[in-house]
Amino acid sequence: MAGSDLQLGIVGLGKMGGNLALQAVERGIDVVGTAHHKKPDLEEQGVTFAENYRDFAAYLKPPRVVYLSVPAGPPVDDVLAELLPHLGVGDVVMDGGNSFYLDSMAREKECAERGILFLDCGTSGGYTGARHGACFMVGGPEEGYRIAEPVLRRLAVPEGLVHTGKPGSGHFVKLVHNGIEFGMLQAIGEGVSLMRGCGQFDLDLRAIFHNWAHGSVIRSWLVELMEQGLGERSIESIESYVEDTGEVNWLVESAIQWEIPIPATTIAIMELFESREKDSDTHRAIALMRHGFGGHPFGKDEHIAEERRVSRITKI
Repeated sequence: MAGSDLQLGIVGLGKMGGNLALQAVERGIDVVGTAHHKKPDLEEQGVTFAENYRDFAAYLKPPRVVYLSVPAGPPVDDVLAELLPHLGVGDVVMDGGNSFYLDSMAREKECAERGILFLDCGTSGGYTGARHGACFMVGGPEEGYRIAEPVLRRLAVPEGLVHTGKPGSGHFVKLVHNGIEFGMLQAIGEGVSLMRGCGQFDLDLRAIFHNWAHGSVIRSWLVELMEQGLGERSIESIESYVEDTGEVNWLVESAIQWEIPIPATTIAIMELFESREKDSDTHRAIALMRHGFGGHPFGKDEHIAEERRVSRITKI
């Protein structure tokens, strides 16, 4: 490794983890990564690849800072079971996926028993954010946050890093973030349906979203992604079926338990269910935006559907 003052270990070098690794290297952070398969393209860019967790840990100087970029649910626990024996007291492990916050609280306790500091690191910004500057919402012990903060601050956009508080709070805040996201996607999608279905005007949707992206009250990255997506494909060509990994379902369940009304988020979830039964321009628009920010597939995906069923371990 190059001997930088900052080091980061990344477990999982897929689209998110791989892009985060490339950004880290460009920002002067020494990166060691591990994955099921070697990544020659990342190695060529300066990422050191470890064949096993023993070598992975050996590359990093204590206190080690490790970022997990793996699917929520059992894969996180599988990685922790193999990784933790190679780490030491005072090392930091961050779960950067969309794990359920109660699962993260349980994992923090397990790690604390070994003297290892576990952070639930809600990560937003999609693949673009991972590559060029992400938004991090971090829960967990203050000591662990202070150790990881210099690395996270270098990888975040300006003002894009917050320590949300005690264990579980980072993933809870990210869960609320995703609920808001679903509501925004639904509203924009309904706007597309109105403009296509009114029958009174011949509207150029791409031009309209370009306009909205510049100075309007609703300007946002999602509006920009609609403009971009409409430049690449027509709404009619998109399958209406929308897959998701199910995290926002957890939020609705929790809200029911706490008796906190969140009708917009709940309706957005119901609409996703409906997308799997009937076609609509609303759902096509949502699929287009989701593809833009997260590379989510168009149409059915059995892998994602399975993740939706198994990614939460602790019951509400």
